[in-house]
Amino acid sequence: MSISKRDAIKAQRTKKKRQQRRNTLLWAVGIIIVLLLLFASPTIINALKPAGTFVRITPAAYPMENGKAIGSPNAKVKIVVYEDYQCPSCKLFTENDEKQLLTSSYITNGQVYYELMMFPFLDANSITKESHQAANASMCASDQGHFWDYHAILFANQGTAENAGAFTDKRLQAFAESLGLDMNAFNSCFKANKFSTQIEAELQQGRNAGVTGTPGVLVNGKIITPGYIPSYDDLKTAIDTALAGGG
Repeated sequence: MSISKRDAIKAQRTKKKRQQRRNTLLWAVGIIIVLLLLFASPTIINALKPAGTFVRITPAAYPMENGKAIGSPNAKVKIVVYEDYQCPSCKLFTENDEKQLLTSSYITNGQVYYELMMFPFLDANSITKESHQAANASMCASDQGHFWDYHAILFANQGTAENAGAFTDKRLQAFAESLGLDMNAFNSCFKANKFSTQIEAELQQGRNAGVTGTPGVLVNGKIITPGYIPSYDDLKTAIDTALAGGG
């Protein structure tokens, strides 16, 4: 049965309309993609970036290392430090004063117990994503006995809250791999955000103790230098006073 001229014209018009709708849809999708690329949040953009190059560290051993703590739990002096991995002052404290203390006789003689607590940066009353990511990653590394190595590599590659991208997921995973961690276990812990509740609890604990900025350093429960970074001499004075029974 032959198709009439009218039917053929109608079919041609229908086909043309479908093609026009398809072209319109493709243009709309293209515009949406361009807009997303132009206005995507830094978090999305950073997530798409490769890990890139980063500073590697040499793993170190510390006496009586136990998770996020170093030293004898029975020590007369207990030092608790609240830090954020995006805090420049924390980097200075960690790479100078903390390093000096952790290799001192105070630790090896069992006089000082040193513990690190998480105190992530806040942004509009919510935890800045990369600060939280870094804290969780360090604690996932602690699950494998490598907290202090991961702690060191984070500060060696520090970013700031104003300069996002240093602690993207890919970079945090690359840090773990460079330290020889079991990546299946690390990724499982990291992606599940396993330590989120503990991080929130430590943050609140710090607030309750009077910590308002980082690093917040407490010696036997007392903040020793509120408002500024304690030097090693400040730490030494506080420790010696506490050992002598004065604090």
